[in-house]
Amino acid sequence: MPLPRRAGLALPSNPLPRLSSRYTGGLSAGAPPSGCHGLLAKQWQANPTAQPTHPHAHPNRHGSGAILPYQMPPPPPDHQPPQRLLIVAPSWIGDAVMATPTLRALRNLYPDTHITALVRRTTRAILDACPWVDRIVTARPKKSRPTDRRAGAFSLARRLAMRQFDTAILLPNSFRSALLMRVASIPRRVGYDRDGRGFLLTDRLLPPRAKGRFVPVSAHDYYLGIARYLGAENPDPTMQLFTRPEHDARAAQLLTQAGHDPTANRPLILINPGANYGDAKIWYPDRFAAVADRLTEQHNATLAVTGAPNERPILDAVINAAKHPILDLPALGVDLPTLKSVVRLADLMVTNDTGPRHIAAAFNVPVVTVFGPTDPAWTEINFDRERIVRVDVFCGPCQKKKCPLDHRCMTRINPDMVLDRAAELQTPNPPPP
Repeated sequence: MPLPRRAGLALPSNPLPRLSSRYTGGLSAGAPPSGCHGLLAKQWQANPTAQPTHPHAHPNRHGSGAILPYQMPPPPPDHQPPQRLLIVAPSWIGDAVMATPTLRALRNLYPDTHITALVRRTTRAILDACPWVDRIVTARPKKSRPTDRRAGAFSLARRLAMRQFDTAILLPNSFRSALLMRVASIPRRVGYDRDGRGFLLTDRLLPPRAKGRFVPVSAHDYYLGIARYLGAENPDPTMQLFTRPEHDARAAQLLTQAGHDPTANRPLILINPGANYGDAKIWYPDRFAAVADRLTEQHNATLAVTGAPNERPILDAVINAAKHPILDLPALGVDLPTLKSVVRLADLMVTNDTGPRHIAAAFNVPVVTVFGPTDPAWTEINFDRERIVRVDVFCGPCQKKKCPLDHRCMTRINPDMVLDRAAELQTPNPPPP
């Protein structure tokens, strides 16, 4: 049956057939040949955690667990690796960190390709100094928001069109990002069919579902599913960030001025008590303070608190509730580039489920993470030096920003539970990669 034409979009003269079979991104064998594309021609399901028993098999669409074989089509004869690749990076700090294994995999897959990362201004520092991208483009180069969002979007589309990218990989699920790539006239657009944007993509990957609902898959594995689809074999899942010497020097200087000698044999422990997702995700400041006091007494450690500018009241509450002094990193002038360097020097972080948790893991720093309403499956990072503290409650994980009940997923977590998990990580911290 011929594919319908979409207004303003030209279909290839000989489109590939649309397949009902779904690609499982986690297959160790039988991965799809790179270059299988064609506008609205195929749909694959990238499930990085599934392990079917046959290298060319997938569960049937009714979810009964039966294994149905299928034959992979050959790649288009004119397929070539991209010459100019644009990667649309995630908007949140934690998601941007979880995307770093995918950036590495794409660089290894396309060693001669010029790779540009499109980022938001707030996450640019995360990918700064990353060796796997040749250029970073900021979606909003100015701090002030454009008075007309549509004008700002079309201005960005013109900027991207001038760079003549031949392929765009969309890591976020947003409709806006897909529309932007289409308006920028980028010929090949690869991403997940979410948010009603499938008709804007040339390569549509279907996220895993069960009984009509999206199955929780960590963003870390979700992004790697795209790399596997494009041909990456056994990509390294390790998250990794990089710093610049000037930021390392500033971090050491600020810590020294605050009274902590980075060269002394005194642990540096970071407390990150805020979270951008919502109030329900935040453990209580007085309990963070109790943990900080106990760690100070038990290990003669330097405790420091970190957070975003809008988390100032939470940081003040932790500092005021603590019996022992806590360094206030934001008050010292620690911005995101410098925070990366500070985290790199740390021996432990205690945090809510938020961006700095991923930064710590990317620098191989032990981390204790307090989970409340959010499902760890969505942000699983497979970091063996992380310990998760959470309690099972009948109403969770609810994924709500504000608790409509009594916040029992957080009230039932006490400081001793966090300290016990931290004690499991009391091993010498190897130098970061």
